[in-house]
Amino acid sequence: MNILDSKIPEGQLEEKWTKYKASQKLVNPANKRKLDIIVVGTGLAGASAAASLGALGFKVKVFCISDSPRRAHSIAAQGGINAAKNYQNDGDSVGRLFYDTIKGGDYRAREANVYRLAEVSNNIIDQCVAQGVPFARDYAGMLDNRSFGGTQVSRTFYAKGQTGQQLLLGAYSALSKQIKDGNVELFERREMMDLVIVNQRARGIITRNLTNGELESWSANAVILATGGYGNVYFLSTNAMNSNGAAAVKCYHKGALFANPCYVQIHPTCIPVHGNYQSKLTLMSESLRNDGRIWVPKDREVAQKIREGVLKAKDVKEEDRDYYLERRYPAFGNLVPRDIASRAAKERCDAGFGVGKTGFAVFLDFKEAIQRLGKHKVEERYGNLFQMYEKIVDENPYETPMMIYPAVHYTMGGLWVDYELQTTIKGLFALGEANFSDHGANRLGASALMQGLADGYFVIPYTIQNYLSDQIYDDAKVSNQSIEFKEAIEGVREKIEKLMSINGSQSVDTLQRKLGNIMWEYVGMGRNKEGLQKAIVMLKDLKEEFWKDVRITDNSITMNQELEKAIRLADHIELAQIIALDALQREESCGGHFREEHTTNDGEAKRDDENYMYVAAWQYNGDNIEPIMHKENLDYQFIKVQQRNYK
Repeated sequence: MNILDSKIPEGQLEEKWTKYKASQKLVNPANKRKLDIIVVGTGLAGASAAASLGALGFKVKVFCISDSPRRAHSIAAQGGINAAKNYQNDGDSVGRLFYDTIKGGDYRAREANVYRLAEVSNNIIDQCVAQGVPFARDYAGMLDNRSFGGTQVSRTFYAKGQTGQQLLLGAYSALSKQIKDGNVELFERREMMDLVIVNQRARGIITRNLTNGELESWSANAVILATGGYGNVYFLSTNAMNSNGAAAVKCYHKGALFANPCYVQIHPTCIPVHGNYQSKLTLMSESLRNDGRIWVPKDREVAQKIREGVLKAKDVKEEDRDYYLERRYPAFGNLVPRDIASRAAKERCDAGFGVGKTGFAVFLDFKEAIQRLGKHKVEERYGNLFQMYEKIVDENPYETPMMIYPAVHYTMGGLWVDYELQTTIKGLFALGEANFSDHGANRLGASALMQGLADGYFVIPYTIQNYLSDQIYDDAKVSNQSIEFKEAIEGVREKIEKLMSINGSQSVDTLQRKLGNIMWEYVGMGRNKEGLQKAIVMLKDLKEEFWKDVRITDNSITMNQELEKAIRLADHIELAQIIALDALQREESCGGHFREEHTTNDGEAKRDDENYMYVAAWQYNGDNIEPIMHKENLDYQFIKVQQRNYK
């Protein structure tokens, strides 16, 4: 039996959201004050949702894993945010943004959700300008735009190389106002440990206070999860270490289906790995591909000499450079989508043309841009990114090309949600990167900030009322002292005690690095049946190894970061298993999921629309038992499905 109901409204695509808002159920102001909502996460999606719901009059409790919402990982989204304002008068529109997003996701996203995202994008810019977000402006004072991958228009609004930070400060200011007004309570340094279900509805959460180790119970009429993605399953990624995705696994265990876990984005513009013991990778914004040109030497011997330090990039003549993206994809050049650019870099490096000490790097060169625009203009656009690169690599990118290589960045998969952003658990909603709904198999650059703010500011304030309208009665109130909460908190305590008692020989970081190596090697940029089958066996063995031999080196019962990492690693291993399982069953290549057996004659991803045009949503079926897969068929009524072509 298929338990998935997407709740997509009837009617024309352009009318669906308008009709939904006109016909949804509402909660009157007096009743809003009686309803409690929990928001987990304070990035763009969580902060904007908490601020918006507080402004409506709901009583909101918002939980932050860091010491301040300003430290959410949304600040790391440097390049910009998309919207279909068409300020450049270059042919952009809501319809074109919708089409680019569907195409960029390789026709594996839900049509109605993506159109709504494009439709509300313009409102986001107006909202953020009103909040004082300092978007870049042109000489005439108009908001400026630049291009990102997968588009042929300039629709990306930006604040130098700090867009995510500035947008987060805007959301934080709105959130702070609601905290001051008493509509929102902020709880910092808390991590969600479990979701509490009462009568088949989400009624609260269990948190661990990260400063004193106490377990706490919180009840509410609805729970919103906005905790980001699960890229750190791969250990080395561009994500902050706190961005762990484990809260979504807790919800998966309680009945929320996990959709399309194999859709993991590899970002092409990251600083390459420099050693065996680093804990994360640094993202260089995709905005750099507006003016930077990507190349490798045409000759393997020249590449070898560069790797050995005999030659430098500036020693390679122009005619001896292979601008491979411009050669292979002349229509889009260096601004092809991320999955395509990443695979092209891997192909060149695997063929022996890579640079850097490891051979796993390509050049991102601004020589031509500096000559064309002048150094001052390049500095104006990308100065802080250039400074960041120089501090990390100790090379001046104004004088020598940057070196970049793909790395795990974003996860398109997440908790399955319907059109209302509600999961398969009533009363549990998922926003932003925590859900699967808007990006298909590959996210276009500058769309993460767009989705996070769209979900928080302009979608959930409407859709959650449709659910809460019949929750205003006394029997909908649940005490955090009820048996369900007591059982949940005891379950968390037992898990912690079990982890602390193992006292094995391997540190959490050692096992996490083993997990990352398995995932990158067999479930990374290139996947095949044999490798995925091998990974599934290795992950099963790693899970047993973890529960028998992990050693938590700190035995504190209060602040204990080793315990925090161990709890997350347990969830990461389980999540890795369903990523590999999902990738194995999807016998096609699409977006970030590249099966080496399924390619076109020229090496591009080859979809199988006849057999795999669906969302794969996985249901937890017990520990060490294979989960059950449910399908949501994707029915494209308003767009023509065709092979992606950026040439």
